[in-house]
Amino acid sequence: MPNYMVSSAPSKRNLLDRLRETLAVKHYSERTADAYVGWIRRFIVFNGRRHPSELGALAVESFLTNLATAEAVSASTQNQALAAILFLYSEVLGKELESIENFVMAKRPRRLPVVLTRDEVSRLLSALEGEPKLMASLLYGAGLRLMECASLRVKDVDFGSRQITVRRGKGMHDRITVLPEGLIRALEQHLIEVRRLHEADEKRGAGRVVLPEALSRKYPNASAECYLRANP
Repeated sequence: MPNYMVSSAPSKRNLLDRLRETLAVKHYSERTADAYVGWIRRFIVFNGRRHPSELGALAVESFLTNLATAEAVSASTQNQALAAILFLYSEVLGKELESIENFVMAKRPRRLPVVLTRDEVSRLLSALEGEPKLMASLLYGAGLRLMECASLRVKDVDFGSRQITVRRGKGMHDRITVLPEGLIRALEQHLIEVRRLHEADEKRGAGRVVLPEALSRKYPNASAECYLRANP
């Protein structure tokens, strides 16, 4: 009887490495790639470490049902797990699965969105200070998502045009949003402090940032360069 187990470390690593490489080629974000690799690892373990190429729709349905019943995950979490598995089979293994329909779907709760009034937003922001207040103000005033704000680069803030360029946002799309007038001075002061910290880090041999895709090879020194476009 052939051995279909994924017990050997090299075989398992090769599959997950191929998955991560394919995700990079398809321009999926690093966070999505980490999530997909995590789901495939869980899928393999759930099925007794058998190689996914020897599994079919029944194994997938059983895994998804377990997520909904035993682990009580949300509908969005279950959908992400399914998306990761479908990506593995279609893009990495080149195998089409049968129709996946017979599994227990996680319940999607019906929630009304919470929309704060202007007064509530004002009171919320007044309770913050420092960088958290600046970030929260950008989320509200510029319509940024949390990770978009956390990964915002100096070069994408245009004080002259009063706008912010969001790179690689949701769906890997770029977009332009407004830079609120009331945040300009605070943001300029923040960038001055960031530059001071960056220069101090450089003296200690640090002060580098992660560059997207192949830019680190094309521009070896770019990760340590600092440009301040503010006009204090």
